Amino acid sequence: MTTTHPNKALLLALAATTVAAGLTATAAPAAARPAATAAHKLDWKPCAEPGGPTAQECAVLPVPLDHDDPDGRQIHIAVSRVLSDRPAARRGTLVVIPGGPGGSGVRRLAQKGAALQRELAGAYDLVALDPRGVGASTTASCGLAPEDRYLTTLRSWPGPDGEIAENTARSRRTAEACARNGGPELRSFTTANQVRDLDRFREALGERKLSAWGTSYGAYVAAQYAQKYPRRTDRWVLDSTGDPDPQRVARGWLANMSRGADERFPDFAAWAAHPDRDRDGLRLAARPEEVEPLVVALASRLDREPRSSTTPGVPLTGIGLRQALQNALYGDAAFPGFARLVKAAQDPAAPPALPPELAQPLRDEDAAVMIGVICNDVAWPHTSADTYRAAVREDRARYPLTAGMPVNVLPCSFWKTAPEDAPTRITDDGPSNVLMLQSRRDPATPLFGALKMRQALGDRARMVTVEQGGHGLYLGNGNACGDRAVTDFLTTGRRPSRDTHCAT
Repeated sequence: MTTTHPNKALLLALAATTVAAGLTATAAPAAARPAATAAHKLDWKPCAEPGGPTAQECAVLPVPLDHDDPDGRQIHIAVSRVLSDRPAARRGTLVVIPGGPGGSGVRRLAQKGAALQRELAGAYDLVALDPRGVGASTTASCGLAPEDRYLTTLRSWPGPDGEIAENTARSRRTAEACARNGGPELRSFTTANQVRDLDRFREALGERKLSAWGTSYGAYVAAQYAQKYPRRTDRWVLDSTGDPDPQRVARGWLANMSRGADERFPDFAAWAAHPDRDRDGLRLAARPEEVEPLVVALASRLDREPRSSTTPGVPLTGIGLRQALQNALYGDAAFPGFARLVKAAQDPAAPPALPPELAQPLRDEDAAVMIGVICNDVAWPHTSADTYRAAVREDRARYPLTAGMPVNVLPCSFWKTAPEDAPTRITDDGPSNVLMLQSRRDPATPLFGALKMRQALGDRARMVTVEQGGHGLYLGNGNACGDRAVTDFLTTGRRPSRDTHCAT
């Protein structure tokens, strides 16, 4: 789970925008940009970021706090677009849906917009939104102490010996703080409301249908949208997808990370033991099978004897090393950074430098939306501490790299409000217009979970499995074959006639 928020210029641009009330959908020819009307015109302002598309624009979309009360209190959603630079080639609008919960679509569009423009050759206007709770959209706060907002505490890593008493106490006080301070805004942070907000955005754009590229949690949001509004979908891409089981949403995703990390780690081990690493001083072992015992032993030593780091007051602990590993498994490009951290932790002569995401607490607003969505989406069992302790003990023994974290207690077990919407079950009822792209060794949304989404969608989908480790494939951690399959589908509508795979 990672979060981002817009820079100052983008925030100022969003703050300056307004939109007329009373949004109404209008149909438009597929190849033409829909004409704006007074009923749904968004007031777009330039908001380009360094390295992003120069033509990126931002606006504010009002949506009901409660969609069951459409004329009631309105909140604001930050939205962004990059218009097709080849109007004659334009065929529609593609929404970029970020991961999370807590990912910023506005920032994601800034990061990937230029690559999408090159890849899609003007076939789409590119759009995105910051879900409620994120970035420049309406946010909420739980009022959490800084020590409860580090990634290593939000992820609920057990103590060095597997004890969960501290996790349980933190989870309880976090749930109480969110109930006390979050208000109706926090309670509205759900996947179901993100789907409804996305459909309001479609209306405001004047589009009859949208195409989509959803990644990770964003793939789940995209699947939920396709289930709720199947006739409003055009070409739909699910990249790195989790198990959609409505009884285990979020809880199941976390639990699956144990096996996901275990399946992905051999890629890092092979890299870290390769003779080429001698050139940059990052070789960790002579053979791949020696790398995992080395990392596990180092984490255990840091459990007992944390190392002072270059960040005052924030030592490198065993938990920090394990969390840094989880982050590094998302993409091969992060392998050198983690190997460098291991080397530094082994060197008594100088303090190690923590990865930026571990060196400081998250903003309270970012922590609130991460917690809020997973706890609001589905009722978590009020399991006893002994049951959690046993689950952690078993998971630690089976998957030492994750040390029981994926099955540990979270604030959701003490959440004060019940879900307002039951998670929607994904089915095969709808048009056959979905392409899934999936790594064989994904540490966050492993293949075995994605196959359950594939099964649920039935003939609505085709799946391209990539013989590559990592999370988030298209224009990122994948390969040319996988990228080509997605690009071809989005630009021509062609999909494989059956499920297929891409070799490295």
